Amino acid sequence: MDLPKFSLDAEILSQEQMAENVYRMTVHCPQIAGVAQPGTFVQMRLLGGDVLLRRPLGIAEAEREKGTLSFLYRVLGKGTAAFSRLRPGAQVNLLGPLGHGFCMDLHRPLLVGGGMGLSPLLFYARCMEKRADVLMGGRHAGEMFWTELFKPYVSKSYLATDDGSLGSKGFAVSLLPKLLEKGEYDAVIACGPEIMMERAAEMAKAAGIPCQVSLEKRMACGLGACLSCSVDASDGTRKKVCKDGPVFWAEEVFP
Repeated sequence: MDLPKFSLDAEILSQEQMAENVYRMTVHCPQIAGVAQPGTFVQMRLLGGDVLLRRPLGIAEAEREKGTLSFLYRVLGKGTAAFSRLRPGAQVNLLGPLGHGFCMDLHRPLLVGGGMGLSPLLFYARCMEKRADVLMGGRHAGEMFWTELFKPYVSKSYLATDDGSLGSKGFAVSLLPKLLEKGEYDAVIACGPEIMMERAAEMAKAAGIPCQVSLEKRMACGLGACLSCSVDASDGTRKKVCKDGPVFWAEEVFP
């Protein structure tokens, strides 16, 4: 079912630096907060300035009672750098919620995320109300501020860092087969680097459980008109990440 969409100016309530080049922005936007689903996203635009195009941002938290949305993003270019300089009281324009979210009809999912891919999984974990576990990875301990964010919402957290400074040394998906052997989970929900999601999908298939993945592609409109975010689907068609996704069942987009 398509969600209602809004284009609204939203006031920034807080802007916090979480790690090097990583920020958490909270805005007041009750219309979008009231209908957003885990896995959906917004297109954010600066009001004024020389950054004209919108930037897609996954929704990390939506507090319906307060009417707030939170976004966790990494500064990668001119647009996100401009976002990071905004202070409470400033306004941005939001178009959303866009896309289709994660499956909510699960009993005990395992969330698998790496880097900024953990952002939409946080919203999902909150809605699962302690029914989910999370397997998360990062380059080093300084990037693993996520552990405290997820702690109130998951039963267990499994950690891996590339340099071994926190949790197991290596990639998060290296721990996945052993976790799935327990037979406790009814699905894998993955978001992060594409190669990580492909491996997670393979391992979930081998364990006989479904897997959903959230794709990230550059996009302009976010509404399915410009076709810039199209990807090849397994059935030979083309799928629009912004409109048909960003969440897909793994077999839809991975061979």
